[in-house]
Amino acid sequence: MSEALRASLRTALRLAAFTAGTAALLAAVHLATREPITAEQRRADREALAALLPESGYDNDPVADTILLRAPDGFGDDRPRPVRRATLHGEPAAAVLSVVAPDGYGGPIELLLGVRADGTVIGVRVVAHNETPGLGDPIEDTRSDWIHRLAGRALGDPPPERWAVRRDGGDFDQFAGATITPRAVMAAVRRALTWFGDNKDRVFGEDVSSSARASGEAETVAALRRPGERQRE
Repeated sequence: MSEALRASLRTALRLAAFTAGTAALLAAVHLATREPITAEQRRADREALAALLPESGYDNDPVADTILLRAPDGFGDDRPRPVRRATLHGEPAAAVLSVVAPDGYGGPIELLLGVRADGTVIGVRVVAHNETPGLGDPIEDTRSDWIHRLAGRALGDPPPERWAVRRDGGDFDQFAGATITPRAVMAAVRRALTWFGDNKDRVFGEDVSSSARASGEAETVAALRRPGERQRE
C-alpha cells in the first residue's frame, strides 16, 4: 500500500470518528433537554386551555375527549388538528380548535380558539409565532388586550364581512405600523368560526377512536389523551 493511500485512509478514519462523536454528542444533548422542554410546553398548554374553557362550563374531560380532524378550510392547513370538546350534562358546551393563520408577516401563527356551542368566542390565544417584536407581538395576550376583544363576539356580531381590521373595512383595530399580523389573525378566526358553525354536529358527533383512524394519527391521539398535553411549536 502506498504512503498516499495510507494517508487517505487515516484521514477517512479520522473523519468517520469525528462524525460519529458529533452525532453521539448531539443525541446526548437532545435526550438531556427533551423532557424539560416538553414539560414546559405542557405547562403553557394547560394554562392556555384553562383560559379558554372555564371549568364551570363543562363536566367532562376535554383533554380525554379530543378528536383529530383534517379541515383545511377551517383550520388553515391540511394537517390533522386536535379539537377538544367540552360537554355539560351530556350536551355540547364548547370546543377548543387548533388553527393556524398561514399568512402572518413572519410566517404561520398558531392559535387556539375557544368557542361555545352557540358560536360565541370564549377567547383566542396565540401559542406560536415569529412576528416582529414590538410590532406584531401585541397579538399575545400578555402584551396587549387586543386579542381579548374577540371574546364574547360571534359571526353576526359583527357580520362575517366585518371580521377584519378597520383598514380592510372591518370592526377591529390594527396595530400602529403593523397591519399584516392582525389581519392574518382575524382571517383565521373568521374562517374557523365559519367552519365550526357549519360542522358543529360533526365536531360533537365524531368518535375519538374513529377520528384517529380516519386521520391515520392514532399515536398522536394517544398522546393528546394524556392530561394537559398538546402539540406545540
